[in-house]
Amino acid sequence: MKKKFSITLMALLLVAALGGCAGGKSSGNESSTAPDATQGSQASVSGQGTEDPNGNKDSKYGGKVVVGVQQDIDSLDPHKATAAGTKEILFNIFEGLLKVNENGSLICAVASDYSVSEDGLTYTFTLRDNVKFHNGNKVTAEDVKYSLERASGLLDGTALVSSLTTLKSVDIVDEHTVQVTTGSANLELIYSFTTAIIPAGSGEAEGSNPIGTGPFSFVSYKPQEGLVVKKNPDYWQEGLPYLDEVQFKIVSGADTALLELKGHSIDLYSYLTDSQAEELKNDYQILSAPSDVLQGMFLNNAVAPFNDVRVRQAVCYAMDRDLANQFVVGGNGTIMSAPMLPAMKDYYVELNDVYGTGANVEKAKQLLAEAGYADGVSFTVRVPSNYEAHVQTAEVVAEQLKDANIDCKIELVDWNTWLEDIYKGRNYQATLCGITCDMTPSYLTVRFQTDHKKNFINFANADYDVAYQKAAASLNLEEKAKYYKQAQEIFVKEAGTAFIQVPPITIAMNKNLSGYKFYPIYVQDMSTVYFNK
Repeated sequence: MKKKFSITLMALLLVAALGGCAGGKSSGNESSTAPDATQGSQASVSGQGTEDPNGNKDSKYGGKVVVGVQQDIDSLDPHKATAAGTKEILFNIFEGLLKVNENGSLICAVASDYSVSEDGLTYTFTLRDNVKFHNGNKVTAEDVKYSLERASGLLDGTALVSSLTTLKSVDIVDEHTVQVTTGSANLELIYSFTTAIIPAGSGEAEGSNPIGTGPFSFVSYKPQEGLVVKKNPDYWQEGLPYLDEVQFKIVSGADTALLELKGHSIDLYSYLTDSQAEELKNDYQILSAPSDVLQGMFLNNAVAPFNDVRVRQAVCYAMDRDLANQFVVGGNGTIMSAPMLPAMKDYYVELNDVYGTGANVEKAKQLLAEAGYADGVSFTVRVPSNYEAHVQTAEVVAEQLKDANIDCKIELVDWNTWLEDIYKGRNYQATLCGITCDMTPSYLTVRFQTDHKKNFINFANADYDVAYQKAAASLNLEEKAKYYKQAQEIFVKEAGTAFIQVPPITIAMNKNLSGYKFYPIYVQDMSTVYFNK
């Protein structure tokens, strides 16, 4: 039975239990609900196209594009990359057995087909015949086995992709078939098979010479400058990509980005603020779509003053999120409070009324007084300077908090400092930033378990841990949703983080390109972009 499965909402979980992707086959019953597409408008960028190999003078093929990105790459190794800004680039170089398309659907990539056993413990993947690595070698079952064993920790005991630690074995059935056995049925595991397939034995070499199967192959990388990729002529999707070369240029800071855009040295730039978009609207096409980013004032629950729940709650009450949304993104964001994308409608619970979307200054002062801060409290919020939307939001929020006698000092830090000192080192009181999500309900909720290695806010609550673990383990969709909602309610009540909004993705593109697509995950897919004639 042929079908396409949505990664979003209940469709992901229902289908994942029974098997298949676009072009896949099921070993059981199925049900599917299509999500709203977030495919972008046809957009535009500068350059010169060329004739295709068949001599078609109206061809879309050829040309080079410069894409501005906001942060440096943390690792070229796809199994070790952490930052969303890295993953948005590597999406063009690497692919897994499965991949996400612009509609939020899970489709086959290196695999041509797959099925899942009735008990949910065995995944069988059939490999696509015509997939080659960028070094010209054909992808084999050995490559798939190596990639999944390396990522899961089966290879050497070190798991690089935490969601794959449930894998018990990866076995080669024949040259075209790989069978994966898991230790327990997990309705969300299917998404993890988007993990990159790399050549067997390439291991650490991927960090300096990344080799994948994507539409573009690696050319060069210079720290603090950027990364260059070129067209993969052997790409398995016939007709793609159109461009000959893409440069991902690192642009540190909003002022620099604006100068580069005005000088037309950048063809495409994402995550503009409302004021930036207004300034560029006459020179660029401005396009916008919902993002997968949860923006918030992330509070370090393990250090003063935020080791007191009443202080965390006071910050939540003192915020005017309506104003922040209006001022920074022109009212186009989605105000939210819980650690899950509102688009996950079957699992997200609306909790904005817990603290309100406007400021409740008196309630904030009352809580501070109860916590022993009757004269007010002071803290420092560290903000990545390369994200203008977060910088502007921090400025708005800091001004709001003054009314509740909360002195919020802003410290701007470069991206590497944020990643190493704040996210990994947990050396901060508060940070205003965004966390990207995928379209599974566990993606963000899992990290707020007490002992989780990515719990950078040091949230610790036994009831939350139990609720999350019940949600993750449940094979009943209604029960799973109930426990996810329970976990969110606990998190919000305890004010683990003062979430603000899901900001839109707003991009500036110059006027000669078409084919750009928005995704419901954080990627820059350049494979479908082409020059207008």
